[in-house]
Amino acid sequence: MKTFVLWAVSIALVGILFCPMVMAAPPMPDDVQIVQPDPSLPKELSAFFGKWEGASRVGFYIIVEKIDEKKASLYVWRSLCGESIGPCWTRYEAQVIKEGRRYKLQFRSRFANVEFTLKGENLKYSGGDWMEPDTQLKRVQ
Repeated sequence: MKTFVLWAVSIALVGILFCPMVMAAPPMPDDVQIVQPDPSLPKELSAFFGKWEGASRVGFYIIVEKIDEKKASLYVWRSLCGESIGPCWTRYEAQVIKEGRRYKLQFRSRFANVEFTLKGENLKYSGGDWMEPDTQLKRVQ
């Protein structure tokens, strides 16, 4: 029993000590150009703007660097990139799609369609094969 408790405490401490290092934000891409949304943009759409993070099978950071009523410029960082062994940033141009009063950002990655919608304060991922279905990303500063 003592051995089990010792192992459990050790695992918990390792997780607490090293988790912040694993989830540290990656360096920003050199050519990122953050452009504030036009103030006339609907708040439901401008809410996509900014930086988001999440994890599923791999770690993710998403920067919505520019958005208007038709399209959004995104940078997506993945801790594992396709045939690349390490992490990488990839730029995408997403379509802005309005369904009723709700909006979504949609684009085609190399292998599948990817969609992001807002769910409360989170960015919800669906489609594609990067993350588990319905993974939610949180806004970061």
